[in-house]
Amino acid sequence: MPIRTLIWGENVHEQKNQVVADNYPNGMHNAIAKLLSSDANITTSTATLQEPEHGLTEDKLANTDVLIWWGHAAHGEVKDEIVERVAKRVWEGMGLIVLHSGHFSKIFKRLMGSPCALSWREAGERERLWVVNPGHPIAKGLPQYFELENEEMYGEPFSVPEPLETVFVSWFQGGEVFRSGITYRRGAGNIFYFRPGHETYPTYHDATVGQVLRNAVNWAYNPNRFEWITDAPNRPVEEAIEKIEERGPKLHHGRGRQEGMR
Repeated sequence: MPIRTLIWGENVHEQKNQVVADNYPNGMHNAIAKLLSSDANITTSTATLQEPEHGLTEDKLANTDVLIWWGHAAHGEVKDEIVERVAKRVWEGMGLIVLHSGHFSKIFKRLMGSPCALSWREAGERERLWVVNPGHPIAKGLPQYFELENEEMYGEPFSVPEPLETVFVSWFQGGEVFRSGITYRRGAGNIFYFRPGHETYPTYHDATVGQVLRNAVNWAYNPNRFEWITDAPNRPVEEAIEKIEERGPKLHHGRGRQEGMR
């Protein structure tokens, strides 16, 4: 069964900046979808900030296996209830791939529980991405390193939790380095952050970037769903697996879930 992949794009710079519009006349989200199209195991759809519920309805997310997120100029415009909806789906097993400036998105900060801050410079520098974990599925088929001639610099320190795995480390012409490909797991959901993708450069036309994204979708996919993972049910004495007798004082009475108990 193909991996149902939803590419979410902010779709703001494409409407306001001619350089970005020239790079991505059909929108960055559609350029990313095109990069994925050569993998017969992946089917794509797109959604943007401007759509009702940002295109992230309950039904749409229920039919999404992996969500790709690109945002930059309008992080604050994403509604909090939509962020919580996406977070819940990740905990249940939906994969999440966060790109470039998405490090500052509400959803990434929500799942990381940290500032996700870094240093940056927009100077069209060469970025050399070193594969530091060549056996990782996201690095499948890649050379020892690859380069992007023009990119925005991101520099350490990157205030995120210690990654589960580091796949790529970047070097920039100005001398900075950055953990540019890192993985996490939140609940049952696999998360990959991939640094390249500044909108004024043609990063999402690069063949190697496309290979990384296709690999990442296949890695992030979890065929299982754990919709109960956010529940916190009260398990009564009479339903215990082993027979026990209730004893001692207790705070709550009754079999239902107590108010405020999660």
